[in-house]
Amino acid sequence: MAEAHQAVAFQFTVTPDGIDLQLSREVLKHIYLSGVTSWKKRAIRFKSFVKLLSGRRPLLYSFQASLPHLPVPSIDDTINRYLESVRPLLDDEQYKQMEIVANDFKKDPAPKLQKHLKLKSWWATNYVSDWWEEYIYLRGRDPIMVNSNFYTMDLLYVIPTHRQASRAANIVHAMLQYRRKLERGELTPLRALGIVPMCSFQYERMFNTTRIPGIETDFVQHLKDRKHLVVYHRGRFFKVWLYYGGRHLWPSELELQFQRILDDKSEPQPGEIKLPSLTAGNRVPWARARLKYFNEGVNRASLEAIETAAFFMTLDDEAHGYDPENIRSLDLYAKSLLHGKCYDRWFDKSFTLIVYKNGKTGINTEHSWADSPIIGHMWEYVLATDCFHLGYTAEGHCKGDINKSLAPPTRLQWDIPKACQEIIEGSYMIAKGIADDVDFHDCLFNEFGKGLIKKCRTSPDAFIQLALQLAHYRDKGEFCLTYESSMTRMFREGRTETVRSCTCESTAFVKAMEDESTTNEQRLALFKKAADKHQNMYRLAMTGAGIDRHLFCLYIVSKVMGIDSPFLKQVLSEPWRLSTSQTPQQQLNLIDTQKFPKYVGAGGGFGPVADDGYGVSYIIVGENLITFHISSKFSSPETDSFRFGQNIRQAMLDIRALFNPKEKKM
Repeated sequence: MAEAHQAVAFQFTVTPDGIDLQLSREVLKHIYLSGVTSWKKRAIRFKSFVKLLSGRRPLLYSFQASLPHLPVPSIDDTINRYLESVRPLLDDEQYKQMEIVANDFKKDPAPKLQKHLKLKSWWATNYVSDWWEEYIYLRGRDPIMVNSNFYTMDLLYVIPTHRQASRAANIVHAMLQYRRKLERGELTPLRALGIVPMCSFQYERMFNTTRIPGIETDFVQHLKDRKHLVVYHRGRFFKVWLYYGGRHLWPSELELQFQRILDDKSEPQPGEIKLPSLTAGNRVPWARARLKYFNEGVNRASLEAIETAAFFMTLDDEAHGYDPENIRSLDLYAKSLLHGKCYDRWFDKSFTLIVYKNGKTGINTEHSWADSPIIGHMWEYVLATDCFHLGYTAEGHCKGDINKSLAPPTRLQWDIPKACQEIIEGSYMIAKGIADDVDFHDCLFNEFGKGLIKKCRTSPDAFIQLALQLAHYRDKGEFCLTYESSMTRMFREGRTETVRSCTCESTAFVKAMEDESTTNEQRLALFKKAADKHQNMYRLAMTGAGIDRHLFCLYIVSKVMGIDSPFLKQVLSEPWRLSTSQTPQQQLNLIDTQKFPKYVGAGGGFGPVADDGYGVSYIIVGENLITFHISSKFSSPETDSFRFGQNIRQAMLDIRALFNPKEKKM
């Protein structure tokens, strides 16, 4: 978790009359701009709300004006829940000391920090989201490749065509259809449990968006409708126009353009091959190189073409996908999507579409602008449109006539001096070191799935989280602070909250599972108690009563006020050695997986969060399949992603056996 680096903006002066709050110009401007941005969005969304009241079906942003603000929890509730969350991880003496530090914080400076946070919550639409984007993402100076960006896979079992240009064309055309619906607000707003409207603000920056590097902080550049795409292939960059005669290019026309790129035999220019490595390395060298070497001439024009493109696409020269004969096939596929060769994805674009030579595809997403359910929503639409609406000919080509009069794609031109090439190489070496250290394993668990878990009258997410706790204990012999991502999109401009899924109840259950003297009935009772606890914590997180975003914002306020808090410093420095997230599926219900069981997505994943920990993303695919995407670092002697995958598999089976005592532990 990134630390806040900001000049002190709040000052307190003690006077005979008490405490006099002084707001400096800097912080006043900071809060003012947060509010102005929020009110501009409200004005725009109000038009959609009026349309809703006039009797039209709900548009994407119809409910924005009616969504509640994210509430600021009380200091007492947050501290009590925090102490409860760390109790299973501390011995009695450590816990007693933590209680002292927490209670000291509660007395002072917590009340002062809370007042400032409430001031922001009254003025801004969401008291967390802008600071979360700035301090967790944009101010980070480390590489975003692996550390921040995440990936999404193609359909697990199906490749609709093995023609690379054809698959790329259908996917791009489907994306343009989605973008048009997005810009017109024609997408149906999602509702939690099919009832409660969810915030849609994250969709706004999906296309035409780039993260721009800066010396101290990056910023997100979002533009209006862009009419071109930039494609990377064998070290060359090509600009492809997406419109012809005022309309989108048809899939057959896009196939022609992409095939022209694949057939192009020209060589890369000096420094061009590894140029994208600048987006994969440290942010400061990239920011300085951008200012010095890409500020004029052909370099500026070509970089502008990339940064203003609708999105970025790589026509990859490798083949990837699921091979049931190769247990590590998905591992290689995941690593390719996550980091590639470290120079063949533009990691700063809102997303990079990767299309492999065998027709398999996937996405690498920059994280600052949105969270995984947002890109997943678009991806579901695209895959369904590709397979069930656009389709292919018997030979695997896109349907439709070919317009050979289209001007071919144009090569982007570069003039990269030796000094800049050295910076590029330095960024590449840093990125390669990170990529080579990623230990990835994708585990397909098909012994059972959501169907059986629901028969056990248990939340599938709680079941899996408890299996992860059991697996981790078996893997490393200890419990650890565990992060599970939950959404807060029932509130306006909400993003995520943390569920701390290592609890007193879960550790009691795990210990019982490892104690041979414990009966099955006792274990089952402890499991149900732990599952109920987890579900309650998840509800609290979703409804604005989580712990970590409140503590994070209190920490930011303490930094701008120049207040040193031992409690907040300790809380924000605690490592998440098990970081988990569930990938949502069937947000749109466009594919009937009962009728077409092979047309299921494989989910996606992210890199390891801690040097000696695991990252686990999982997707519950239909009734009988769960996929786990597991990451760690080869450099850690404590972790092994494949081993952890085996432990997860066994933990799932052992928990299932609680509901069927006749099953023997394998």
